[in-house]
Amino acid sequence: MPRRLTTLLASAALTMLFVFGVSSPAAAVTTSQKLSVLSSWTQTSATSYNSWNSGRLNKGAWAAYEFNWSTDYCSSSPDNPLGFNFTLSCYRHDFGYRNYKAMGRFSANKARLDSAFYADLKRVCATYNSVVRPACTSLAWTYYQAVSAFGSVAAVQQADIDRAARMKADAERRAALSR
Repeated sequence: MPRRLTTLLASAALTMLFVFGVSSPAAAVTTSQKLSVLSSWTQTSATSYNSWNSGRLNKGAWAAYEFNWSTDYCSSSPDNPLGFNFTLSCYRHDFGYRNYKAMGRFSANKARLDSAFYADLKRVCATYNSVVRPACTSLAWTYYQAVSAFGSVAAVQQADIDRAARMKADAERRAALSR
């Protein structure tokens, strides 16, 4: 069985045991268990995002894992550029970076964390109407490129946001004229 599939299955089993009370929150968590949950919560899928978000909303249940839940969201870049809500995508990205760094496994996982971030941002953009979605997707790509190249969305330039703002305004103008 491929290693990734084995890891995901083990993580799902561990999560089910924990949720159904077979494992107590006070039980000692092994490095392998922590890495398994961390891996399952930092994949590119919506299921992975939803599992992480469930954990975020119920941190006490995961206290034994000693995850670092701190975040500065999108660093010095806007969390909601042009009204597109990137806050939780940035939060999950911080979660992955901080916890893999703490476990000494960051470099082996950085590319996947960045890809998961981009997938999260694209899912956010998919929730907006088709008129403004291209501007959102442009910003998502810019944020992804910043973390991929520099490890932080702090590298996003105002000119990038201004370009997306022009795209959004032009699209909205065209939509209004076609009514």
